[in-house]
Amino acid sequence: MADDEAEFDIDRYRTLLAQADDEASRLALIELLIEENARDRLAADDARRQALSQAETIRRLLRNHSS
Repeated sequence: MADDEAEFDIDRYRTLLAQADDEASRLALIELLIEENARDRLAADDARRQALSQAETIRRLLRNHSS
């Protein structure tokens, strides 16, 4: 969770929000937030898949080593 918070740049979003002075720029900000959230979720899913794959490899190695 701490890594997620480290990647969330509140100052950047505040600046972008302050600069969003018309509907088009506000919609662009919303789109950016959606895209970045989707990117972060995909990266988290990829990290989980990689961790599961590594755990499975370790399990197999340990099973083969104990045989």
